[in-house]
Amino acid sequence: MKYKIPESVLVVIHTPKCEVLLIRRADAGTWQSVTGSKDHSAENWSETAMREVREETGIDASHPQCHLQDWQLENVYDIYPAWRWRYHPDVSRNTERLFGLMVPAKMPITLSPTEHTEWQWLDWHEAADQCFSPSNAEAILMLPRFLRSCLP
Repeated sequence: MKYKIPESVLVVIHTPKCEVLLIRRADAGTWQSVTGSKDHSAENWSETAMREVREETGIDASHPQCHLQDWQLENVYDIYPAWRWRYHPDVSRNTERLFGLMVPAKMPITLSPTEHTEWQWLDWHEAADQCFSPSNAEAILMLPRFLRSCLP
């Protein structure tokens, strides 16, 4: 069995109007932003973020109308027991790098049906309230630090 690398990204996909994309996990039924682990140790954070966005939403983060921003922030957290089997037995913590991806407007999403079942665009406050993961909700609430148009 190939173990997952305990280094992942969380990508908050948003519009200039501070509308945030959430996707519903197929396995747990919870709402979240795009997340995913590095495929190999040489894959850099930006490559991981762009790959995961494409796999989970169909969005090409390298498109000229999109802007991927590395927020230069990381969360380190205990891996939930339900998912620990995916990692080497000696691994119990994951490092998650935060990104924002601004898209020009709300758009239809092409989900990976094995990973996600639904998608929705919500106001950033509402999106944070819908997230299962506290670190995901916190990342969405940081959006005004990186996008002034979210401020009242």
